[in-house]
Amino acid sequence: MLAADRILPVVALDNADWATPLGAALAAGGVHTIEVTLRTRAALAAIRTLTDRTDLIVGAGTVTSAEQVDHVVDAGARFVVCPGFSSGVIRRCQRREVTVIPGVATPTEIQMALDAGLSVVKLFPAEQLGGLPMLKALAAPFPGLRFVPTGGVTTANLRGYLDHPAVLAVGGTWMAPAALLAAGRWDDVTSLTTAAVTESRESDR
Repeated sequence: MLAADRILPVVALDNADWATPLGAALAAGGVHTIEVTLRTRAALAAIRTLTDRTDLIVGAGTVTSAEQVDHVVDAGARFVVCPGFSSGVIRRCQRREVTVIPGVATPTEIQMALDAGLSVVKLFPAEQLGGLPMLKALAAPFPGLRFVPTGGVTTANLRGYLDHPAVLAVGGTWMAPAALLAAGRWDDVTSLTTAAVTESRESDR
């Protein structure tokens, strides 16, 4: 589904009650995949709530330990995203038979991911590392590897990333920023998501 949408909303929910309207808002905007980060105490409850939707594939982000892998998979997460490379997290994900996308910032980390049998990595933080030029430089020696750039990606620059053949999808918080979630502005979340999806589809033409 991530390859189909090519857009991955990354959300941090301070209140698990926001999960239901958020899921509806994102689905209405045209995305079918969501990453809930473990940056808040409400994350696991939000994952459980969102997995009740049949039109969303729910993943967990900011996973940094094998113990957290067990918690999020038990809560219903279908994939795991890490801010960096952790062999312990990757081994536990493989044991639990759940997709894992580790964060990378260097060729060494990419080679570690390949050695672990992975074919998709998260370039993070993408813009701060140098953006599209950095991605091109990292992708060149590793044909077949796919990237999910995250960090500083917005509707304004996502097409540049998505036009690169090594990019599977882009991720980011801009579709569901904290201020909109706290204010309950779900229509605005749908509008931002729709704009991102529309822009991503232009890159496929």
